Amino acid sequence: MPKKKAGQDLTPRYADMLAAMGAEPRLRIVRLLLTAHPAGLTVGEIQVELAIPASTLSHHLEKLKNEELVKVRREGTFLWYSANTEILQELLTFLYAECCTRNRAIAPDLIVGCSC
Repeated sequence: MPKKKAGQDLTPRYADMLAAMGAEPRLRIVRLLLTAHPAGLTVGEIQVELAIPASTLSHHLEKLKNEELVKVRREGTFLWYSANTEILQELLTFLYAECCTRNRAIAPDLIVGCSC
């Protein structure tokens, strides 16, 4: 993802990322991959863990990959997926800046002190 240039609005890009995670299975995939960070999981492991049919899982992973929310690497015959934490951090920073620093709509310690 390109770095923001002066005056460039990345809101449409972040909206696309949020839309990609807006489907329940894709949000589950991202959360699962975060638990397996940094090693990631194979497609088969994701499929077993989330009980998503292979063809459907492939579609969801492709959408997440297209939005750069996940990374994929090949090791032999296996595809390993991992959360793209740099992009996720960028997305969270964008949201955090608007809600917690400019006008303090949400107290920053309520976000950082997440009890997930």
